[in-house]
Amino acid sequence: MNYDLLKRFGAFIILCLVQGMILNQIHLFGVATPLLFVYFVITFHRNYPKWGILLWSFALGVCVDTFSNTPGVGSASLTLVGALQPYLLEMFTPRDSAEDMAPTMKTMGLAKYIYFASICTLIETVSFFALEAFSFFNWQQWLICVGSSFVLTLILVLTIENLINKRQ
Repeated sequence: MNYDLLKRFGAFIILCLVQGMILNQIHLFGVATPLLFVYFVITFHRNYPKWGILLWSFALGVCVDTFSNTPGVGSASLTLVGALQPYLLEMFTPRDSAEDMAPTMKTMGLAKYIYFASICTLIETVSFFALEAFSFFNWQQWLICVGSSFVLTLILVLTIENLINKRQ
């Protein structure tokens, strides 16, 4: 079995369990919910097949939906990020980089990685809360939820990425 596939499957299980059992219980000030499962999609290599990214994204979204009791919301938002991730990654990678480059702070640089992770996280949080609310009746509350969840999720993504880079 491929080592990368085994690592990816382990990350899948860990992120699904952490999101379902711990992070779904966190609602800071009643509005900010960390949606850390977007980190799984951010970490796909540059030449990873697009159909593979979509399949992994959809599967993780379905698992998170099962734990969260949000039918289709997590899978739709994560699949959207999975569909856009290869194109966003191409925008921030240098042309002379390796074909199988992994998007990390080390390989992309701090600023480019923060931009890349911010765009992926913003797309995921906006689509997640738009599908969850399914209405813009109370748009001020929606904006507060999106903004605070985006900031909290981005802080968690950057913290985890920093811890993983320190370990290597």
